[in-house]
Amino acid sequence: MPTKHVPLEQTLLGLGGQLLTLLRRGDTVTALWERARELPHVGSFARFVHALDLLYAIGALEFRD
Repeated sequence: MPTKHVPLEQTLLGLGGQLLTLLRRGDTVTALWERARELPHVGSFARFVHALDLLYAIGALEFRD
């Protein structure tokens, strides 16, 4: 979670928000990763997946097939 010492863009919540702006209907995880890995705060595939997990857990994403 963001605090006065940890900026929003360095948190999973902030990264999740950035991912939502990149997400297109029908995207696969691979397609989203290809666009997102250039973002400065993504860092690694594991961090990317954790942000997706968070978005799914709060109901911002749904999984289909």
